Amino acid sequence: MKSKIKRCDLADEYFFDEGCYITEISNSDDDQQLSIARARVAPGVTTKWHCLTGITERYVILEGEGEAEVGEIAPQLVTAGDVVIIPPGERQRITNTGDSDLIFLALCTPRFEVSKYVGL
Repeated sequence: MKSKIKRCDLADEYFFDEGCYITEISNSDDDQQLSIARARVAPGVTTKWHCLTGITERYVILEGEGEAEVGEIAPQLVTAGDVVIIPPGERQRITNTGDSDLIFLALCTPRFEVSKYVGL
């Protein structure tokens, strides 16, 4: 890995079949240990149940409010500043319960790879 500054361009946002919009902030072969994505969930939308094989994911809630569901624990209200920790293989989904976009960072260790995504 080399020192660098990566620029985030929100125009690079794309729709992911899970039900949210994603902007890849950092996800590359030269940094295998971590990926960072900005996720945006529209009001009233619930993402699809899924899990990540061999990847720990953390949602860092930046804006909005929602309800996170992870594993077998009861759904939990999440707002700006909250962190949702999702161990490898745990089922997960999130619902935007507010009137504006729910925006969070998804930090994955090791980095996210589509081949590790499992729809449930």
